Amino acid sequence: MKLGIVGLPNVGKSTLFNSLTKAGALAANYPFATIDPNVGVVQVPDSRIEKLGELYSTKKVTYATIEFVDIAGLVKGASKGEGLGNQFLANIREVDAIVHVVRCFEDGNVVHVDGSIDPLRDIETINLELLFSDMEILERRMSKTGKAARMDKSLQKEAAMQERLYKHMEDGNMAKTFELNDEDEEAYFKEYNLLTAKPVIYAANVAEDDLADDGASNENVKKVREYASKEGSEVFVISAAIEQDLAELDDDEKEMFLEELGLEESGLDKLIKASYSLLGLISFLTAGEDECRAWTITKGTKAPQAAGKIHTDFERGFIKAEVVNYDDLMECGSLSAAKDKGIVGMEGKEYVVKDGDVILFRFNV
Repeated sequence: MKLGIVGLPNVGKSTLFNSLTKAGALAANYPFATIDPNVGVVQVPDSRIEKLGELYSTKKVTYATIEFVDIAGLVKGASKGEGLGNQFLANIREVDAIVHVVRCFEDGNVVHVDGSIDPLRDIETINLELLFSDMEILERRMSKTGKAARMDKSLQKEAAMQERLYKHMEDGNMAKTFELNDEDEEAYFKEYNLLTAKPVIYAANVAEDDLADDGASNENVKKVREYASKEGSEVFVISAAIEQDLAELDDDEKEMFLEELGLEESGLDKLIKASYSLLGLISFLTAGEDECRAWTITKGTKAPQAAGKIHTDFERGFIKAEVVNYDDLMECGSLSAAKDKGIVGMEGKEYVVKDGDVILFRFNV
C-alpha cells in the first residue's frame, strides 16, 4: 500500500512523515522546507505475526508494509506555477490514497501561509490545486484522443466521456463524484490516474491537550469531520509533535507514554486502521519454520488471487488452499492439533479469503 501525504506548508506534514517513518525528512518553520519528495516504508504492526513466529519457532517474521510519499507543501496557485509549481504532483499520482494533513491547532510560533487557522479553507485550497492539476492532465488526453478519434471511430466513446468529465471538473467537482456509465468508461477513467479520484484520509493535526478526547472538543476537528462525512472520507486525530516524541522511544517506553497521555494507540496505528478501512483491505497470514508473514489484499479476494500475491506461479497452478483461522490455530497450539479437531479447511478456487486466515497454498505448475 502506498500513501501520499499532502497539505499546506507548516501544517505538520513533514513532522508527521518523520514520526511515522523515522526517515528524518527536513521539517522547518518556513514554506517549502520539503522540496524533493521523501519516501519512507513502515511496517504494519500486527501482533498475530509475532505470535505465529513463536508458535512455529520461525527464522524470519515479515510484516505487511506501507510506503509513505511526503511532498512539498502546496500553496494557492501551485498548479499554475506558484510556490514550487506543479512539479511534485506526479509523485503522488501512483499512490493508493491521499493523507491530507490539516492544521487544527493554534500556535503563534508556527506561521500559517494564509495568516489564520481555517481547516475548511485549507482543504479547499488543496482540493482546487489537485483539481486544476487533473484538468491539465485531462486536457492533454482530450487533445490526443480527439485527434485519434477522427481516424478511429472506436475512440469516439472515450472522447465523449472525456468531455463530460472535463465539464464535471470545470464546475468544481472532484473526479471521484463523476458518474461512469459502463465498464468501458470505468477502464478509461482508471487509466487517467486522477488525483481527485483517489480516496482521502484527513489527518487532523491537534495540540497535545486535544488528544485525550480524540479532538471532540476542538471546533476545527468537528468541521473537518463534518466535511469528510459528506464525501465519505476517513478522519483520524493526531498530534504530529507527540508522534515525533513517540518515534524516539522503544516499545515499552512508548506504551508507558501513551498510557500517561490517556491514549490507547499511536497515530500510526490510527492511520493504518483508517487506510485499511477506506481501501477495503485485510491481511491473510502464511506460517512456517522459514518465515511467518502478513499479506495485504482487498476484501472479497478469492484464494487463487490471494496466492498470486505471493507468486504468480501460485495463482497459475492453484489446486487448493489449506485454511485455518488464526484464533483457532492459537487456541489449538499447533496445526496438527487444529487438524485433529477438524477446523482446518481444504478450500477451492471460489473461497473468499478472510482477515486472519492462516493459509498454506497447494499448487502445481
